[in-house]
Amino acid sequence: MKVLSTAQAVVSMLELNGIDTLFCLPGVQNDPFFDALYDRTNAIRPIHARHEQACAYMALGYAMATGKPSAYVVVPGPGFLNTTAALSTAYAVNAPVLALTGQIQQSMIGRHVGLLHELPDQLSIMRGLTKWADRITSPGEAPGLVNEAFRRLLSGRRRPVALECAMDTWARRMPVALPASPAKADPCLVDEEAVERAARLVGGAKKPLIVVGGGAQEAGPYVLQIAELLEAPVATGRMGQGVIDGRHRLSVTALAGYRFWSEADVVLAVGTRLQPQQMTWGLREDLKIIRIDIDGEELDRQRKPEIGIIGDAAVTLKALAERLGKHNARRNGRADEVAAVKSDAVKKVREVLAPQVAYLDAIRAALPEDGILVDELTQMGYAARLAYPTYKPRTFLSPGYQGTLGWGYATSLGARVARPDTPVVSISGDGGFLFTAMEMSTAAQNNIGVVAIVFSDGAYGNVKRIQQQAFNNRTIASDLHNPDFVKLGESFGIAAERVKSAAELGAAISRGLAKGGPMLIDCPVGSLPDPWALIAQPRRA
Repeated sequence: MKVLSTAQAVVSMLELNGIDTLFCLPGVQNDPFFDALYDRTNAIRPIHARHEQACAYMALGYAMATGKPSAYVVVPGPGFLNTTAALSTAYAVNAPVLALTGQIQQSMIGRHVGLLHELPDQLSIMRGLTKWADRITSPGEAPGLVNEAFRRLLSGRRRPVALECAMDTWARRMPVALPASPAKADPCLVDEEAVERAARLVGGAKKPLIVVGGGAQEAGPYVLQIAELLEAPVATGRMGQGVIDGRHRLSVTALAGYRFWSEADVVLAVGTRLQPQQMTWGLREDLKIIRIDIDGEELDRQRKPEIGIIGDAAVTLKALAERLGKHNARRNGRADEVAAVKSDAVKKVREVLAPQVAYLDAIRAALPEDGILVDELTQMGYAARLAYPTYKPRTFLSPGYQGTLGWGYATSLGARVARPDTPVVSISGDGGFLFTAMEMSTAAQNNIGVVAIVFSDGAYGNVKRIQQQAFNNRTIASDLHNPDFVKLGESFGIAAERVKSAAELGAAISRGLAKGGPMLIDCPVGSLPDPWALIAQPRRA
């Protein structure tokens, strides 16, 4: 046993559990923690942001780009509250993020005396936004609680967790027993009987469809093996982008998936909520659904599936692929049918959204196959769901159902820190970009080489279009007054350019990636075609 402060014990456990970067913004409640971190900066790199929201977004980007746990640390009260949009997004996209926060003095918690950064019940807020949260109250319990946090990050459905520690507890010292091994994920066994039933059902299907979500990101080879055995299209959606190569003949976006859903007799859904399919597209009584999900609560949240399998996607699909051959029927003409539907969907997107597609084509051509695109709530981001082909897992990062405007730029910085040898491009509108534009300072200070593209139209474009179309052109609170984005970028000491076409955009991205440092590209655009008729498909009878 060693005599350690709580802060030293926590830092040691972060290091033991593989945290090599800590996104942070210091403050008085965490002073002893940062003093302990000072001695371990050879192992854990602190990257401090200009706003707490960016700390959490960068941790989110790190986790999404790698699938591994990440961590951020901020002060309590307003500091923690500033991170909650990112924390709720981590919950939505199933990202393993550890939120580590300070607290007021331990004896004052819950007494409502009005101390600096005091909240009525910070721990309850944490528990409402995470899968688990707790408070460290002594040095001796710190190792166990940190390991418990990582066990939960690694086990079951990947979602954020949180720990808080009082400002006086950080510095408290006592003999501490540090474990020799990091936390391990709980075992997840294969349900052999359910897999066998699934093999029989999907193997006998005439028009099978596979739908994948974020929970299938590590299962791509088995998804592809099963898809090719079945000649089944694989519908990806936002979170499933990259599970299989978007160029593969069986990979289809949601637009083609909508057509296949209406005709399928058996659907194999892997690591996906199936939210639009079940709630919007419609559920026929004769449609049989097989669901594979690590979270048992997800299986029958909307309708009980024909077969529900709780398990890790990769392990379960491997077992399914091994059993499928002896049950698999022939499907003559299925390959031609899939090709025709996919071709029609691609053609329609390229016709309706031609301006957005041209820009997205330029981005795709400039990025290497493993390059990461960070989506935003912008006209280009909406179109990217249907028009941007993703080739590798974890290379299309989206805020999922949370739809977090302004998340993109800071999140892309975390992705680049996590994968420093992988090019990263962020796409934002002029509205969303200014949520975290000050983090160009963080990018410059740490030489984080993200190429950030701002598609500037002088408005919250989606809001303004809805006001024009649905409310008789009564536009309100949707026009924007922007800075000169090139001058703004240059004022932070990063490269900045303005482009006027898709061709110029592609060339600028290539220059930025070649230089390797942070870059801002301003791309003024006018009113763009409405993508929603292609994204929000109507319910089928």
